[in-house]
Amino acid sequence: MGIFIRKSFTLLQAEAAGNGKGTLRRVLGPIGLIAFGVGVIIGAGLFSITGAVAAEYTGPAITLSFAIAAIGCAFAGLCYAEFASMIPIAGSAYTYSYATMGELIAWIIGWDLILEYTVAAITVSISWSQYFVKFLQGVGISLPHELTACPWDGGIINIPAAAIVIIMSLFLIRGTRESSLINNIIVLLKVAVILVFVFLGWRYIDTANYTPYLPDNAGQIGQYGWSGVLRGAAIVFFAFLGFDAVSTAAQETRNPKRNMPLGILLSLLICTILYMVFAHVMTGVANYREFAGQEGIAPVAIAIDHMGTVAGNGAGVPDFPWLNKAVVLAILVGYCSVILVLLMAQSRIFMSMSHDGLLPPVFSKIHRRFRTPWRNNLICMSVVASLAALIPARMAGEMTSIGTLLAFTLVCAGVLIVRKTMPHVPRTFRTPLVPFVPVAGILTCLSLMIFLPADTWIRLVLWMLIGIDIYSHYGLRHSSLETGVARRRGVSILYMLGLALSGLCIITGLWHQQSAGWTSDHTMLIVAVVFGLLHVAYYIIRLWKHTEETRH
Repeated sequence: MGIFIRKSFTLLQAEAAGNGKGTLRRVLGPIGLIAFGVGVIIGAGLFSITGAVAAEYTGPAITLSFAIAAIGCAFAGLCYAEFASMIPIAGSAYTYSYATMGELIAWIIGWDLILEYTVAAITVSISWSQYFVKFLQGVGISLPHELTACPWDGGIINIPAAAIVIIMSLFLIRGTRESSLINNIIVLLKVAVILVFVFLGWRYIDTANYTPYLPDNAGQIGQYGWSGVLRGAAIVFFAFLGFDAVSTAAQETRNPKRNMPLGILLSLLICTILYMVFAHVMTGVANYREFAGQEGIAPVAIAIDHMGTVAGNGAGVPDFPWLNKAVVLAILVGYCSVILVLLMAQSRIFMSMSHDGLLPPVFSKIHRRFRTPWRNNLICMSVVASLAALIPARMAGEMTSIGTLLAFTLVCAGVLIVRKTMPHVPRTFRTPLVPFVPVAGILTCLSLMIFLPADTWIRLVLWMLIGIDIYSHYGLRHSSLETGVARRRGVSILYMLGLALSGLCIITGLWHQQSAGWTSDHTMLIVAVVFGLLHVAYYIIRLWKHTEETRH
């Protein structure tokens, strides 16, 4: 089978049934799974990126963006639920792809998921840092801007963002049961905060802030108008990342064939309703233009400042001065659950790929006492904490969206494949209205990807090229399904894929420069062209050598 070899369902079910030392501990029930989903969904998009999207792309119509994103997520969620009932094993879309489309596609989606969870954790930790700074300011403590912002935002290093990643990682190493209990408590607090914000904020809605509800397009695709709504939907899509994170906890779930679909679908439903109501109140209380800039990464704090009266000097006087402190504190605590679940999901993807031989064994080493992939957690902690300290939230947030959309597209495609190739494999949940639901999911996700900024595509292609490099040097030779095979079939396809991505890297660089203007900064263009040309040369040489070896 070569690089398109599939992982059999017999082997997957044997892995799912594993227990005892060297395996993950099954401690999660349906409530724990729903809490995991809600815990990661509420926060990443609601408390951080919502304000920036409203200010830059949608205006008050961000509620429409959430609705569109939710529809796409519903299609994908139904497909995820079927796979989760068939393959109750850690790895999420990576594992599903391995069973349906083969090793190379599985590697691509696994590598994509690593990016997805990494940048999502970075985004949320940066937002946590901003709320932390605001909370301290509210009690009379000011931290130096240089130590609470990255170089792009006028600082040197974002220490609070890195610190919260380290703390949550240490909780994960300690154990899943303990992490789940902490998460459940935090989720209850977080939902309560949202309900209080909506209840108190509703009477401060100024309908003038909804005019225009859909601002006219600014003359560029993606800046207001319907194209802005679609771009907003594409960016906030990562806010629904939670049900994918739920699927990564399959091997730590009791009765996963029943509980996994429940956890995925109910967490999605609950959060969609909360998102739309929250966004409606937020953009009604404060004008969407006030969420622009670095401050917009903490939009709730801005909205709460507008819940009051205006003094004679024009300054706002909040009616609930205690509320800002209380809500910001609750958000700080709530963000911890988001970061916790994202880091957990990220480490489980690494563990699954390592278990299959596609990454080094260090990523699948289980702690003998805690029964967690502790070395994996430490590596993820180091990378995420470092990046959170040094890059801006906008960059990470948009990268999460494109990774999420790509993952969902492949899962939807996978359902079409398994219905044809594996119709008799037992599953406790079946996606309704096949092929309409998976096809609609594919089209929705691909459409939203098109509306993401061009620089986001550059970073995705660069990441995918690095992934192909790693697979061609390590995974290709160490795959547990074809151990010891000197020449695996399909290698030429792998090298041609590398060539195609190299060309796409150059094209996206030119696209970005065209969108930004040829007189603007050329850094991204230079990086894309140089990286692409080097890889064109590299994969031409690899392909030529492989052809010569095959002939002889």
